[in-house]
Amino acid sequence: MALCANTCKLYLDSRPNGCRTGGRGRRTGRANVVVKATASSEVAEYEAGPLERPKWAGETPLSRVVGAIISFKPIYTLLKIGARRVLISTAEKKDIPWREMTQEILESDVYKEFETVQNSSLVYPDYYLSPFHAYDEGNLSWLAAAEAEPATISMAMRSAPEVTSMDEANKILRGNWLKRIKQHLEQHSGVPAIRDIIDIGCSVGISTRYLAKTFPSAKVTGLDLSPYFLSVAQFKDKQRPSMAHPIQWVHANGEETGFPSHSFDLVSISFVLHELPQRATINMMKESFRLLRPGGTLAIIDQAPNSKILQELSPVLFTLLKSTEPFLDEYHLLNLEETIRKTGFVNVKSALSDARHRTLTATAPL
Repeated sequence: MALCANTCKLYLDSRPNGCRTGGRGRRTGRANVVVKATASSEVAEYEAGPLERPKWAGETPLSRVVGAIISFKPIYTLLKIGARRVLISTAEKKDIPWREMTQEILESDVYKEFETVQNSSLVYPDYYLSPFHAYDEGNLSWLAAAEAEPATISMAMRSAPEVTSMDEANKILRGNWLKRIKQHLEQHSGVPAIRDIIDIGCSVGISTRYLAKTFPSAKVTGLDLSPYFLSVAQFKDKQRPSMAHPIQWVHANGEETGFPSHSFDLVSISFVLHELPQRATINMMKESFRLLRPGGTLAIIDQAPNSKILQELSPVLFTLLKSTEPFLDEYHLLNLEETIRKTGFVNVKSALSDARHRTLTATAPL
């Protein structure tokens, strides 16, 4: 799949009701993205919501009510089960073979990878041991690792509700993210070439492989706290053609990676920060700053607090969402751009890269 086409394209997005926009900036129905014919290095302009963050996040009355509901354990248990059912059924309605993909991993030889990736001396931070994503063990289970890829595909489809294929959804979700990175590199990078990349919180390696394909001459490292996820990443890598620079999979904490200072030209963090308490996010920004060479680039993609779609979620959906994301309020309350600036980064940029997510880029000063 071509991530960045060489020709001019129309990139579309719309509200969940399926209304579309026409070409050349024309709007039809109630679309929430300005559609323009763009050069291959440009990204469609997505319309932001009117609020700084969703009403269901933070210290609003609505958020407090949802928090009180979730804190009642019997209700929380039902919400967790409901959230999981909704996630799987929604994915399968989009023709994502969730159960088949999960079973394929669970019945494979993936378990043989565990000892080769696990750092048995690693001490997990307290927040990582909390239940989330409807798993009692969080990311520390084979089921969570086996379901990570179909869950990620489902996320891509939700980010581009007007498309009907996984490839088209990824062209928006991943393609626009990579374009934002390339734009920043062209405008602000102080390094002659991208030689070393680290993908912090790499999960089962989907974003890591996109980076490796986009920067084929770079050495790429995927780092994650879950040895289960890394086992899946390494197992899947062995099923693919070998690369000039094989991806290195590392079991470590993104707050304290253990790599020497100034080891990388690009630090990527994809869909991680909304799963962290604020203190961990701040530590991860400091570690990213330490890892980057002068002129290097930080690239983050995650939920956009100003996403119109997220701000307009129904009460049922945002309650289910918060029931599986214990640190979501902390994420939406943190001014991430200002946190990145205070860490020492310059050229901090933030923009919607699809209808639900923002891509933030920044530079380590020369």
